[in-house]
Amino acid sequence: MEISEKLNVGDVVEMRKEHPCGGKEWEIHRVGADIGITCLTCGRRVLLTRRDFTRQVKKFVRRGTT
Repeated sequence: MEISEKLNVGDVVEMRKEHPCGGKEWEIHRVGADIGITCLTCGRRVLLTRRDFTRQVKKFVRRGTT
C-alpha cells in the first residue's frame, strides 16, 4: 500500500501482521524520517523506517488531528 496521505500524530493504523500480543492496531506517536508507533493492546513502542512502515501498514482505522 502506498501512503499518499499525510501521516499525523494520533492516527490509528492496522498493520498486516499481528503483534505477538495479538493486537493489530497501532497509534502513530512520532512522524519524521522514522515512524514511531504504539501497540494499542499492550503499549509496546516501535520505531520503523518510512519504507518499512508503508510496506507493513494495511489501512487507516482512525485519523488523528492535523
